[in-house]
Amino acid sequence: MRQGGDGLVSFPLPDLSGLPGLPDVPDDVGSLKALIDREIAALRADVRRRMETSPALASSPAHASSLGGRSLETFISGGPEPGEAPGGDDGDGRPCDMPGGDPWAGLYAGLSAIPVSAALLAPVQDETGEITDFVIRAGNHVRSAEWLEAPAGQVGKRFLEARPGAAASGLLAALIAVFTSGRALRGLTVDYTEERHGRLHRAPLLYYAAACDGQMLITWVPARSRTEILTLDAQHIASMGWGHWDLLSGAVDWSEGLHRIFRTDPQMPWSLTELCDAVLPGEVPVLAELITSVLAGEEPSWTRIRFRVFGEVRTLDLLGRPVAGTDGRPWGVHLVARDLTPQMRSRRRLAETRHETERLRQQAAAEQRVASVMREALLPKHTAELAELGLTVAAAYLPAEADAAVGGDWYKCRRLPDGRVLVAIGDAVGHGLDAVARMAQQRHALAGLAQTGASAGEMTTWLNELVCSDPSAMTATMITGHIDHDHVLRWACAGHPPPLLRRGNEVAPLPSEHLGPLLGLMPGYAYETAPVPLHRGDLLLLYTDGVVERRGEDITEGITSLSRHLSGNPGLSPGETVERVIADYRRTVHDDDACLLAIQVD
Repeated sequence: MRQGGDGLVSFPLPDLSGLPGLPDVPDDVGSLKALIDREIAALRADVRRRMETSPALASSPAHASSLGGRSLETFISGGPEPGEAPGGDDGDGRPCDMPGGDPWAGLYAGLSAIPVSAALLAPVQDETGEITDFVIRAGNHVRSAEWLEAPAGQVGKRFLEARPGAAASGLLAALIAVFTSGRALRGLTVDYTEERHGRLHRAPLLYYAAACDGQMLITWVPARSRTEILTLDAQHIASMGWGHWDLLSGAVDWSEGLHRIFRTDPQMPWSLTELCDAVLPGEVPVLAELITSVLAGEEPSWTRIRFRVFGEVRTLDLLGRPVAGTDGRPWGVHLVARDLTPQMRSRRRLAETRHETERLRQQAAAEQRVASVMREALLPKHTAELAELGLTVAAAYLPAEADAAVGGDWYKCRRLPDGRVLVAIGDAVGHGLDAVARMAQQRHALAGLAQTGASAGEMTTWLNELVCSDPSAMTATMITGHIDHDHVLRWACAGHPPPLLRRGNEVAPLPSEHLGPLLGLMPGYAYETAPVPLHRGDLLLLYTDGVVERRGEDITEGITSLSRHLSGNPGLSPGETVERVIADYRRTVHDDDACLLAIQVD
């Protein structure tokens, strides 16, 4: 041990080259806590051993001269040397530590060394002996707020004169209680308010006071300095906190931010071993590596560790730093924590959203593939068989959305074994695969009924009974008919817009006096069949309501517009006619899918 030129006493730096390294990093809480306890015990034992083997300060001649012949213990305590009368004597009858015979004079002189605002008060009593105020006998030059005068400038004043806000804030009553009860005041927070020069000022102050021998010493500090407030705000905004563990004394100091992260009582910060109890089992090796590195004097980088706090998993980034003494060994551990739990929650929610989005995308893609396959199977391709019967046919499916493959709309046009041509178009209510399934059911049912040789009205009646008998089914519209060898269309209608017939330059809907209700609406209803002779060059256009329905318009306006479109393009083939309708459909706003089936008699 040596004394430097600045008067500080320091230990010589030890040679650490021969010290054994820390043991292997433990992987369970019990082993980690045992390691921490061993390291702390070893540190304390080593420090005590070095203190015991170091030469005593009292034996140092330099110290003996600087202390005026008094031992270090008596110099610090202020007590007498062995054999010396208490208080000593400077030869004139006054105690050497009590100048002027005033027993408080030593305290007066020492107030300037107190780093916080301090004052010595004497009570002022009324005729009944009640304390009504205090007199400021001494004070130092520390100001607890910019607008508050230092206590040294208020010596001789009454306390209420120097601090007029003391009565309203309850401070005066608290000081009187200290003086009368003899119990010290420890950390009373006072919201001190005072009017100065026509302006109100306020400062939260923390007061301490103790009475002795008819006088009282009070000290006070700002309850929260501006730096502390900014630090607290920074910790809150950044979700950060810090903790300091004194390995020698066992004292632990946590910031408010760290208490907020671990939801602990501000008066009960955790020790290092208690901190280990909160770590998740799988994270123990990570925390162990951090702590052992700090205890070894290293400064590891940020380490991400998960803790369980009141049943909630919190993810923290920890940065450890050893606090080393003059002997080179860390006597304290400083940890800074950054709470990443909110960010991890956001990332988890984002990942879940992405996963759900991807699942929906895959589901939509699967539906598209299924619908595409069903479209190929359900929406027929036209062959030369129809041309042999003197008919030219073109058809199209018009999705309301560009990526839709098929919906509830359908058509059918095929040659039957008896030589007739089955013509049908329909619309099952709904969208998506459910509508596709109902469409497929109705279309396949019609294909089966067509093999019986029944009329269009009979097939529609039977199909209506099928839909009505299914409790899960929804309504649908349909037109079905046959074109025979003489090119006569015999058709039935179930709530569907009637086909348009273009003959030369004239276009008109087919007569629909026999039109029946929607499929699935009225069980037992008998649909009728009506004949329509077709001439050479006639073009018959069947369509679903999606072609003629426009947002904000009546469906009759859409049918009239489609009729004008056909009459304005005479002589176009079925394929060209369908292409023109498709172009107009894509230019306007539609909310529903649509089908077109154009049949021309050659």
